[in-house]
Amino acid sequence: MQTTLRKMGNSTGMILPKAVLQEIGAAAGTAMEVRVEEGRVIATPTRHPRDGWGAAAAAVAAAEEDSDEVAWEGFGDDGDDERAR
Repeated sequence: MQTTLRKMGNSTGMILPKAVLQEIGAAAGTAMEVRVEEGRVIATPTRHPRDGWGAAAAAVAAAEEDSDEVAWEGFGDDGDDERAR
């Protein structure tokens, strides 16, 4: 796959095809780390160490709620509600 370098203000940029962006998990606006190794340009999407923690915490909380419900199912409702007294 080939692409062409293009003038962008005082810099030069490269347009990456959608397929390439999807393969590396990047999109427009993604911060990239760029370095040169043995005459090659290596560009890698930067990831914050805590990316995804919010979703993971929500999943854990949901799982805990489910396990609490399952644990309380073992206690039958004998109709004797002490709060009603």
